[in-house]
Amino acid sequence: QVQLVESGGGSVQAGGSLRLSCAAAGSGFSIYDMNWYRQAPGKQRELVARITTTGTTNYADSVKGRFTISRDNAKNTVYLQMDSLKSEDTAVYYCNAVIFHTLAGRGYDAWGQGTQVTVSS
Repeated sequence: QVQLVESGGGSVQAGGSLRLSCAAAGSGFSIYDMNWYRQAPGKQRELVARITTTGTTNYADSVKGRFTISRDNAKNTVYLQMDSLKSEDTAVYYCNAVIFHTLAGRGYDAWGQGTQVTVSS
């Protein structure tokens, strides 16, 4: 089973920056799309950013121009650079990856444990 381990959350003032990382651990798998989601209190989980294996990216309108998603395929790691943070960015951020497990011969979604990002105004 592939595990996604997140790091980099924390508290920051509005206008500040944070960088999230998510590393996939395990063996015998391939990773396709890697994504960051977030869930604020009382709200549904929403897709923040997506990156494909070839580096194509997509962003939620609310974060375009402020957040940058990237990945290091050699390290099975995805990053989310968050700049010009706003109070409305406060949420638990989750890493997600579309995995194909070679030995099991099946694909599935893997999720990280979530990391809290708090932006104070």
